[in-house]
Amino acid sequence: MSDANLLYTDTEDAVRDSVRRLFAGRCTPEAVAAIYDEPRTDFTDVWKSLSTELGLAVLLVPESLGGAGASTREAAVVMEEIGRAVAPVPFLSSAVLATVAMLTAGETQMLPSLADGSTTGALVIPLSIPPGAVTLTVRVSDSVLTGRVTSVAGAKGADVLVVPVIGSEGVELHTVMPGAQGVTVTPVLSLDMTRPIADVEFSSAASTRIDTGAADAAVAEALLCGAVLLASEQVGVAQWCLETTVSYAKDRKQFGRAVGSFQAVKHRLADLWLEVSSAAAAARYAADAYARGDADSSIAAAVAQAYCGDVAVHAAEECIQLHGGIGMTWEYPAHLYLKRAKSDQLALGTAYRHRAQLAELVDLRPR
Repeated sequence: MSDANLLYTDTEDAVRDSVRRLFAGRCTPEAVAAIYDEPRTDFTDVWKSLSTELGLAVLLVPESLGGAGASTREAAVVMEEIGRAVAPVPFLSSAVLATVAMLTAGETQMLPSLADGSTTGALVIPLSIPPGAVTLTVRVSDSVLTGRVTSVAGAKGADVLVVPVIGSEGVELHTVMPGAQGVTVTPVLSLDMTRPIADVEFSSAASTRIDTGAADAAVAEALLCGAVLLASEQVGVAQWCLETTVSYAKDRKQFGRAVGSFQAVKHRLADLWLEVSSAAAAARYAADAYARGDADSSIAAAVAQAYCGDVAVHAAEECIQLHGGIGMTWEYPAHLYLKRAKSDQLALGTAYRHRAQLAELVDLRPR
């Protein structure tokens, strides 16, 4: 705890500025909302700019493999900005989950292409699975996969699928091309269409094993890192909702005065500010602890996920309610943030699951 530094460095501030400028021009609320009218709206160019032009898909990849050799601190800044813009980019599914799984498994052939953004990956597990609770439904025999996995984030549009499977000697990690024979990727209509999910079915699909005997550890590490960084995205969502609502409360007049001058509104916004500030501290500490390899990083991740998801949902709800009638309209972007907040609240484990895991981590047994 004494080594923790929650202040943002100049490099992290520069990353934030670059990402925010990109999203301000290419991920406007109107552009993002278009996904709900036309699900095939293409944001590939935004992802390419983020991953290739800004070079941010490489953050968690070591320099020896063509990456930036950065840490979850820098990646957390990107996730905050993704949350603030509700950006429909596969950073979490590709640059975090798939990349960390392959990196931990010892795969070195495909990582450089993931790092430079020319390849997008997806870890084939249900998005709702929390760290330490994976139940595998795909089996392998002679490098042929059979099974089905539901609600996989980023599977549709991925160039490579990273699949944890049950082999004859335990858990293995395999890669499969989505267009290969025997692979079916079926999009699923979800609440948050800015982070599309799909069901993936393997019917005698040929695959390539990539792990060196540590596949279960690779999946666990990917989920832990994902949970750490998802908290930062939740903070980004909450911060946008708070800042937008405060600005609106200052400008909107009712009975000849700004609605923000009414005591009831002041109290709600003050309470929300405290929640969002606390969530930011929890998420930032989780990212810093993981980056330092702190022994308490699992505890920090569980604390952040147990708290930040609920705060993001509350912030989005307050944003809609305190905006009054306009907050309920399709044209106003508040609904985009509520959908992302609610989706994130369920992703990688609910707050209840993380509280239960936290109790185990700190050896808190019921009496």
